Amino acid sequence: QVQLVESGGGLVQAGGSLRLSCAASRSIFSINVMGWYRQAPGKQRELVATISRGGNTRYADPVKGRFTISRDNAKNTMYLQMNSLKPEDTAVYYCYALGDFWGQGTQVTVSS
Repeated sequence: QVQLVESGGGLVQAGGSLRLSCAASRSIFSINVMGWYRQAPGKQRELVATISRGGNTRYADPVKGRFTISRDNAKNTMYLQMNSLKPEDTAVYYCYALGDFWGQGTQVTVSS
């Protein structure tokens, strides 16, 4: 079992940046895969990025080159650095850990 808590969301203008954090209730060292998903109003939840225990990363095409996922096992925290934000990035962002563990979500709103 692991509890996940996201933070760092907010309102930002297009072109701006935000960094999301996902704090875990226990060590994440042994968690093979963690990731970020997002859900925009009226749309299904979609994958944003994943990171493996070894640091291998994958990104959804819409965020490639703009978002960077990372994890700090010593701090039990995963991050999502989001640059060059666009209005279409507006969504609730969820932290995920393999085993079907989810955070409560954090709202990201990008104004045009």
